[in-house]
Formats: sequence, C-alpha cells, structure tokens
Amino acid sequence: MLHYPSFSSALAVARSLLTLMLAAGPFASAQAAFDALAQLQRAGAEVTAGVVDLDSGKTIQTLNADTRLAPASLTKLVIAAAALDSWHTDKTFSTRLSGLGSVSGGRIAGKLILHGDGDPALDHQSLWLLAAQLKAAGIKSVSGGLEVNLWPVGPVACGTQDRCEAFEKSATAYNAPIATLGVDYGTWCVDVRPARSAGKPALVTGCGVAELPVKVEGTINTTASGGKQDFYLDRFTNEEGDVLRVGGNIPAGKAQRLYRAMSNPAYGTGLLMRQVLDEIGIDVDGPVSVVNAPVPREAYPLAASEGLSLREQLGRMLRFSNNYIADVLTLDLATETRRQPPQQLADAAGVLSAFVDHANRKHGDAVEPPPLFSGSGLTPENRLSANDLLSVLAGQYRDTVRFPAYYGSLVVPRQAPFRFLRMGSPAWMDRVALKTGTMNEPRSVCGIAGYMRKREGGWMAFAIIVNGGARMKHVPLYKSMEAARKDLDEVLARY
Repeated sequence: MLHYPSFSSALAVARSLLTLMLAAGPFASAQAAFDALAQLQRAGAEVTAGVVDLDSGKTIQTLNADTRLAPASLTKLVIAAAALDSWHTDKTFSTRLSGLGSVSGGRIAGKLILHGDGDPALDHQSLWLLAAQLKAAGIKSVSGGLEVNLWPVGPVACGTQDRCEAFEKSATAYNAPIATLGVDYGTWCVDVRPARSAGKPALVTGCGVAELPVKVEGTINTTASGGKQDFYLDRFTNEEGDVLRVGGNIPAGKAQRLYRAMSNPAYGTGLLMRQVLDEIGIDVDGPVSVVNAPVPREAYPLAASEGLSLREQLGRMLRFSNNYIADVLTLDLATETRRQPPQQLADAAGVLSAFVDHANRKHGDAVEPPPLFSGSGLTPENRLSANDLLSVLAGQYRDTVRFPAYYGSLVVPRQAPFRFLRMGSPAWMDRVALKTGTMNEPRSVCGIAGYMRKREGGWMAFAIIVNGGARMKHVPLYKSMEAARKDLDEVLARY
C-alpha cells in the first residue's frame, strides 16, 4: 500500500529545502554562470567557457561551451595529449650523420648526410656531439659536401602570414618556418658580447660557434655600464642567403642572447653543422644541399644524438608556448600514424582534429570534428570550443600513466614565466595549473585552460576562450584575464 505524506509533513519538507537553499546563499543561480565573462560578452566579445568536476563528471558551469572560437596556443594542449596518446613519455627523436662513399686516410670520398627522426628540440650542442663522434671515428675531411635530408617529410609550406613573411625577414623567433630538421627551433642563436671598455664594438657570435656561417652587417657599440641599451638584431634574406643586420648600443657587462628565425631552417642547420665541423677540425668540401629522398641503403652510420624525451619537449612547449616544437611534433605524429607522410602542416593537423573528435565521442559528445590546421595555434583559422578542450583535459586526467607528464607540463600561476599570470588570489596562484593562448590578429584571442585543485582534494578542469567580436574586435588582454580570474575565483571559493 502506498502511503502519501500529510500536508504538515510536506510543509516541513518544503521548509527544510528552503532552509538549505538560503544557506547556499542568495546568489545560487548567479554562481552557476560566468558573470564577469558574460558581461564581457554583452560588451561585444565572443566567449566559450566551462568548468567540470573531474571526480563526479558533473558540469559545474558553462557559457556557450559548444561555441568554437580561435584558441591560439591552447591548441598545444591537443598536440600534447595526442603525442602522449601515441608515444611513451620517454620517447626520444634521434639525429644522425651518415657517410656515402669510400673512406681512405680519414677522408670520405663522397658526401656526409645529416638526417633524423624529426627532433623538435635539436640544438647547437647536439651538432657538437655529432661532430665529436665523427672526429672520434677518424674522419678528417669530406669531399662531396653536406646533405641535409628531410625524408620522409619534405619542405613544408609557410601556412601562416607570419611565417610567410619570415622567408624574407624577421626580427623575432616565434615565426620561424617549419622543417623536421631544424636547429634551435629554426633560428639563428646569437650572442652579443659587450667589449670590456666603452667605445669599442661588441662581439657578435653564434651561441655555439666562434663565427656565424652567415654574413653580419653593421656594428653594435659598447657604452658605459648602466647606460641605455638600444641595440637591434634583424635577419634579412637576399640572393646570397640570410644576413644578420645589427646596430645600436649595448652597455658594458653581461652578454645578451637572442634568437632570430632562419628563412630556411633545414639549410641553415646544414650551414651551422658545416661550421661546427670546421671548428672541430673536419674539412667539408662542396656545398650544403637540402634533399627529400630516402637515404641510400649504402650509406653507413657515423654519429648519432638522442634528443630530449617527449615529457621534456612537452614541458618546453607548454610552459614557454614553443610554436616550433608544437608544429614539428604535429608533422612527426602524422608521419607516425598515417601511411602517407604529410607535405603540409594543415594536412598533418588532421590527426589533431581526429583526436579531439575521439575525445568528444568518448565523453558522449557526437559533434563535428573541429577545424585545426596547426598544432601551435599560429593558424588563425583553428577553432576549438570549451567542451572540446574539456574532453581532452578529462581524457588525460583519467589516463593514470600519462597524466603526470601532462599535468607537470602546465604552469602554476605563482611560478609562471609571464607576469600577467602572476597576480590574483592565493587560490588562483597556487591551486591552478594552466596553458595560455593569446593572439592579436586578425582579432584578439585570450584563452586559458587546465586544472584546478579543490580545497579538500580532487580536481576540476576548466577552459575559457575570449575572442574579439564584431562590435569589439580587440579585447584588451588584461580585461579578458580579469574576467576569467574573477569567475574562476568564485568557483575556487565554492570548491
């Protein structure tokens, strides 16, 4: 028999529920929204945002969570997760020197071949390691030049306006064109060393070589210690190749290290490798060439260098938002998982769209795969929603093998390399680990995504992207961050 509660009993229950609602506070409905971000949206910005409880799987709050916007460097969260899904955290990428031709009296009667697995973090120290091994093998000279072999991923189209412009000139490092064999993230690493006394020219050298293998035009003057620093270093390219143009003043004292994008990282790496060989005492006659063809079977190994482990590469990529690592990893991943190696970055990024699609379907969201054309996020046509990112973050959290490497690559605001993150409440500074994404053109982008630690233990994932809209093309970074911090602080106060 069914027993129905009396009116007095029902009234008592209703009063109890009302008491609980009031105890939760008068702004319970407001707490379920992103109030500060919603206000920014009303002013003309475009927003997608969401927070989920990773322990219960419940959504805490959302704002347009299915809307896909330009994510900028938040795309790196996707390539990091996809890489960990495909490779062991300690995977390394090797770079090798092989010989082709007979060897007599320490001389290779043929060419030297520089090739490898596509190490995104190949550096000038690795070139010295290869050269030392070559010398230890008794090689003193090479008659047929140095070949940089990109097989199986040949020259890659520039893809973005910044990288296309870098073919001709660059005054920065982030826009280096992509190659699967490029040293120092596809840049010229340059040390500017002030003279010991004012009035004399500073010394401009390579970070790992006594003399740069490209022309340096101009002079940087040394001024008194504590004086104004206004020197410049730009890279231009003409029919003779890359040229570094310098000028201005540097105060006496500490040397400065700068990086400038190469116009052709594969060729530039070959020039630097030949310079290293020359400085270690191995003569290489003949030109530096770049090819994309299988290394001949008759080539024999001479030297090898193992790059950083995948977990270390991801740490550099996410902490410092390294575009070069992200896009080379995307090419490597596509080469690993597809029968046909990619010849364009946009084609390679299809593996990232498929990865997000799989993550969404695994969490019950059957939506179209997001359009992604690079792993770095430099491509302004990339699109991700808060829910896309939350699916990826949740998937990594539940992978107990890979999650430590993924989480450990993120930035805790108190220790962030960027000042705009090192401000806010104690909860924001210490209970958050995140990745940022920013862009200025064609519209502003500010994104943050990552994990939040609950006070009593347990985890939440969050994703917020703010784009400039039709009525507000450029949203100041400080406004986007202010709104995001305020809304996340309210979540942290409740959990």
